[in-house]
Amino acid sequence: MRYRLFGKTGLRVSELLLGAMTFGEQGGVGAPIEECRRILDAYADAGGNVVDTAINYRGGASEEFLGELLAGRRDRFVLSTKYTVSRDGTDPNAGGNHRKNLVRSLETSLSRLRTDYVDIYWVHLWDRHTPMEETLRALDDAVRSGKVLHIGISDAPAWVVSRANTLAEWRGWTAFAGLQVPYSLLNRDIERELLPMAEAYGMSVTAWSPLAGGVLSGKFTTGTAQPGTRVSPDSLTEHDHQVAGAVREVADELGVTASQVAIAWTMAQSPSVLPIIGARTAAQLTDNLGAADVTLPREALVRLADVTGFTKGFPADFIDQTSPWVFGESWKNLVP
Repeated sequence: MRYRLFGKTGLRVSELLLGAMTFGEQGGVGAPIEECRRILDAYADAGGNVVDTAINYRGGASEEFLGELLAGRRDRFVLSTKYTVSRDGTDPNAGGNHRKNLVRSLETSLSRLRTDYVDIYWVHLWDRHTPMEETLRALDDAVRSGKVLHIGISDAPAWVVSRANTLAEWRGWTAFAGLQVPYSLLNRDIERELLPMAEAYGMSVTAWSPLAGGVLSGKFTTGTAQPGTRVSPDSLTEHDHQVAGAVREVADELGVTASQVAIAWTMAQSPSVLPIIGARTAAQLTDNLGAADVTLPREALVRLADVTGFTKGFPADFIDQTSPWVFGESWKNLVP
């Protein structure tokens, strides 16, 4: 396992993160605690050191499981959790990104996780009704208190994140070091604005669902999908099958698995990208971890990108198309 710095901090994080959304059997298909122990042990044995959860995963069971499983070895892991999602749907102040919910959510998470600090605390979703200044100032207080070491933001527009980090820079507050967003061959939306923004700010991009809900693992094209999966086989489009088929072809040619190819593809797009891998069994996790050893040839990268049919749209495509005319023919020889 190789390691990278988390954003512009000195925190060393493994290039593959362990997602703990499957830790717990509440609310659907998940893993019991003994299987979670095997998953966590396999991840640690491979050199992984980042575990990502949230206050709402499995109704809180994910944090509770991790609190038990990390006992005696907490400091060897970079522990990451999130707040925003309501703790009580009947209470208007139990959800959102305001100071009150941040304080109460952090206390809840610390208690469940059996720790006095979290390494990375994430804003789970942009809250349109809370001023970003309030959120940032409250997060900065949590950092100054020692209960949080670094902060990140998930599932928010690029302009919101950019404005937040500019405010933090101007006012001497803790800035977002990480961005958590979905990214896969079937969902390349972040390439339009979010990924370039994160790269410009030196942020790490933790990518969730790199297998697109399991579609890119090949289990739907090979008929090995188990009951209770998040994605219904009937919901897949012809395009989904085409992309999954291309992933399978590349995997067969390289002698690796489809999951490893799909995860490796996200890592190949930018050194900022750190895929979050989740699993319901230790065997699934071990397979996914193999992506760290897969180097995709350029021809395979081009083939996989082409089959998606993705375009960045305006203004990125327009700027690319008009740059030779605007800046002159020598523009293509400019080395940034």
